[in-house]
Amino acid sequence: MTTSTHLIRSRRFLPLFVTQLLNAFNDNLYRNAMVFFVVYTLYNSEAAEGLFSAVASALFIAPFFLLSALAGQLADMRDKARIIRIVKASEIAIMLVGGAGLLLAWQGLLSQTVTVGLMLLALLAMGIHSTFFGPIKYAILPQHLHENEVLAGTGLVEAGTYIAILSGTILAGWIPVEWAAVGVVLTALIGYVTSRYVPPAPPQTADEPLDFHVWRSSVALIRHTMKDRRVFLAIMAISFFWTIGAVLFIQFPPLAKNVLSASKEVASLFLVIFSIGVAIGSISVNALLKGTVSARYSPSSVVVMGLFVVAFWWVCHTWYAHPQDGLFDTAAFLNEPLAIPLLLSLLGISVAGGMFVVPLYAFLTTFVDKSETARTIAANNIVNSGAMVLGSVIALAMSAAGIPMVDQLLLGAAMCLISAWLGRKLVAAEEAAAIR
Repeated sequence: MTTSTHLIRSRRFLPLFVTQLLNAFNDNLYRNAMVFFVVYTLYNSEAAEGLFSAVASALFIAPFFLLSALAGQLADMRDKARIIRIVKASEIAIMLVGGAGLLLAWQGLLSQTVTVGLMLLALLAMGIHSTFFGPIKYAILPQHLHENEVLAGTGLVEAGTYIAILSGTILAGWIPVEWAAVGVVLTALIGYVTSRYVPPAPPQTADEPLDFHVWRSSVALIRHTMKDRRVFLAIMAISFFWTIGAVLFIQFPPLAKNVLSASKEVASLFLVIFSIGVAIGSISVNALLKGTVSARYSPSSVVVMGLFVVAFWWVCHTWYAHPQDGLFDTAAFLNEPLAIPLLLSLLGISVAGGMFVVPLYAFLTTFVDKSETARTIAANNIVNSGAMVLGSVIALAMSAAGIPMVDQLLLGAAMCLISAWLGRKLVAAEEAAAIR
């Protein structure tokens, strides 16, 4: 029996795994249903659609930057399983608000400003929800799993997360918005039930007072975490990776509609391909490393990712749209000569990205004391979210400067080179530590 199969059958892992899957599924079902509905139904301007997509992304990311230090403290100093149950209970209330916003917008019962405001409020609350859940889903693994199971567990969580993202994204693009409104509430209810079965995960350190000062606690947390050079380099490399991911995800719906003349189902297909690729990359790198936590494949993986971003840009740049015929449905899109190269380049981006990032997350949970893993993940979330917000601001600035959306993809390719440089330095630090 393989390690992965063994873990799936174990209560040490399965309830957390299912809870995380439902969390990722619901998050993406709501976010994508909201973005697709607004972009394809409420707005009719590339500038307005791009702005809304960027604002929605920034609202979701902002809590990670502001509250991750507190979330990390709570996860390390309190029972992680109890926090999971509290967070999942709050998701039910959040999805009631978000679902109501979707239904009211669909029926046109209130003004566009009010309904969009309700949807964005729920999205902000989901960002807060994910901020407190995020450190736990990785920090709890070294506590419940054996040392030789951590990489496999991390890979399963990553692969499962992207399969859940895939499922939520497919549904968001294909089902009516009113069904999505009901679905997010039902999924939140089921997620709370599964969270009740997560085994206790008491703190691994003595009880300490919480620091509620957002800025001071964040700076102190980052300084403390960055003392280990390997952890510092892993966090910086992950941050550049998610900056690239955030920019791509912001651009997908407006790019699909305005550059490729594609429907929301095709935009959903893009996100699906991306999710499948990351899941494949997550599993592949675990097989290559054979359970050993190492970043040796990360530099080459992200260079390959950058090359595929350039290929994706080239296909989009040479794409011949037919706006006079309306938006392509999925079948019409796939009949276009460049459709398959476009999707293959997108798949290449995501497979290489998954191979790059999974070992780095395993680094963060393996090379620190178990009493500090949640705070390490929280510090990572702070830096990641700051980098993603910066990437969103740069993308908005390029739009304001009149740079075409398709050419903005090249920013992602350039960032891949920085990630490769950081990954190479991490490998060097890893090799130096092994010699000592």
